[in-house]
Order: sequence, then C-alpha cells, then structure tokens
Amino acid sequence: MSEKPPVLTFFNNKGGVGKTLLLYHLAWMYASLHKRVLAVDLDPQSNLTALFLKEDAIEELWEGGQAGATVFRAIEPLMGGGGIVSPVVQKITPSLYLLPGDVALSRFEETLSSAWPDSMGDQNLYRPMRALSAFWQVIQSGAKQIAADIVLVDVGPNLGAINRCALIATDFVLLPLGADLFSLQALKNLGPTLRTWRSLWHKRRENWSSRSEAAQHPEMELPQGSMQVVGYVCQQYGIRLERPVVAYEKWANRIPDAYRETVLDQEAIHGLHPPDDPECLAVVKHYRSLVSMGQEHHKPIFSLTSADGAIGSHANAVQSAKHDFKELARKIANKISLPMAK
Repeated sequence: MSEKPPVLTFFNNKGGVGKTLLLYHLAWMYASLHKRVLAVDLDPQSNLTALFLKEDAIEELWEGGQAGATVFRAIEPLMGGGGIVSPVVQKITPSLYLLPGDVALSRFEETLSSAWPDSMGDQNLYRPMRALSAFWQVIQSGAKQIAADIVLVDVGPNLGAINRCALIATDFVLLPLGADLFSLQALKNLGPTLRTWRSLWHKRRENWSSRSEAAQHPEMELPQGSMQVVGYVCQQYGIRLERPVVAYEKWANRIPDAYRETVLDQEAIHGLHPPDDPECLAVVKHYRSLVSMGQEHHKPIFSLTSADGAIGSHANAVQSAKHDFKELARKIANKISLPMAK
C-alpha cells in the first residue's frame, strides 16, 4: 500500500466563521511553499469552487455532463448501482489543484442516510460500505493523479449525512471558530459529534471485516476515519468600537475552556485566552476590503499587487497576511507531520 497524503478537513456546524476563506488561503500558501495541494469542495453550496473558478467555468462543469467533472459527477453512478468514476481535477497552478464542488451533491444525502444503518447488517454490506467510503475513494483517486502532498477539504456548516461521510474520509480536522454565543454553542456539539462518528465508523469497519463479503471484495480499501482534531483558529473581530470589542473578548475568552471540555474531553484550564492557548493555531485578522479585492481577482490576499489596487496601507496588510498565513501553514504542517523546507 502506497503512502497517502494527509487529509485535513475544515469543519464547523456553524456558518459565517471564515472556514472556506481560511482553507482557500492555506491551499495557496502550501502551494507557494512547494507542496502539491488538492483542495476538495464537499459543500453543496460550492463556495470554495466559486473562489477558485469563474462562473462561466463552473457553469460548464455543472452543465457539461462530463463524468467525474465534479465530486458529484464522480459518485453519481453509485446512486444507480454503478461504480465511482475517476474525478477530473482542475489545475489552478502547477502545485495547486481543485476537485470542484457541485450544488447537485445534496442529492447524495438520502443515499448516505440509508447506507448508514444498512452498513451494520449481517449481509449485503458491499453497496452501503461503498457509498459511505465514496468521498474517500474520490479524494484518494484525485490525490494520486497529482501526487498530492496534502489534501484540504471544505464541508458545509451542518451535522448531516454528507458531512459525516466527509469526516469518515478525514485524517485530521481543523476547527475555525467565531467569537460569539452561537459559535460557542456550536463548539459544544463538535467534539461529541466527532467522537461518535469515529466510534460508529470503526464499528462498521469491524463489522465489514468480519463478513465473508470482505474477502470477496479485497479491492475495496476503507478509510481509517481518524478525525484527529489538530486545533482551532479564531476569527478576530474587525470593528474598533468599544462594545463590539468587549463582546468579542467575552466570547473569545470562553473558547479555550469550551474546546478542552467538549473537543478534547479534558478539564478546563481557566484563565487562558486564545492567543495564549497552545490549542489555538492562530487568531486570524479581519482583512476587511482585502478579502473582496482578492475575490474579485481570484487570488489570495497575500498575492495582491499594486495592479490589483493593493497600495498604501493595503500593501502593508498584504505583507502582514503573507507572514500570518505562512506561520499558520507551518504550525498545521507540524501538527500533521507534513515535512516542510526550512
């Protein structure tokens, strides 16, 4: 068995925490640091795909009908009893590739929902186990095509069947968090959910391996479903007004304890703030207008130039962003044992 690249999923069941933008910028940063990157969009909203590709290109992928053109097109035959199609990855740069998302992916939810209980039966387990491992099969196929060093996966903000199977395909999980009441409550769901999904998937692997069907299908390799959480990233509040900053600090300072209690299943260490918390990989700045500027030019904010409008204070912010994302990329690489050049 050849060594496979680490699969890192950016996960939070609350939206609006900057998850997709964070992944997008880290994908570009790893590519700039000479790593071959596969970005995978498993969110039916396809926001990551929209960051990488222009609308005309996305429409062509969705309407063209080419087998494997998107994640959904690669797994669609499973819904009719067929097999997975090899995905067609999109080349963004020589070091960065995208496995595009598809709004039609939501149609796979029902298949995955029924496959989950069916996979614990006494017989006829091949089809449900193949469905549950479909994302992993597609990801590994795409990664092998480009000899990826790392795979970064974006998922939607929910705890549904699609995300459960996306996490089954995951080695490592990064939690992007906002500093507000709703993010804190969402955090309390994440740890128990990941532990439950991990445990139930391991039971399904064991059940499969104990059945005669497993010997009849030796070619079907299954993911480990490790789902090891490497830490969290906290979004910094961007408005310099007294009340919003006070509110930000109130909720941000409760994240370290909530993270330990619910995600790590450990006792809280009172008095920690995110910037001082070893589990906090970064406090990401709010880059304001640079974000929209980057989206307009389909490039990360740290690659913006004066020709894109990044002049004056914007130019300084571009350099600051480059430093911050490079440092974060190296921290994550250390957590997942991804070798990086000094």
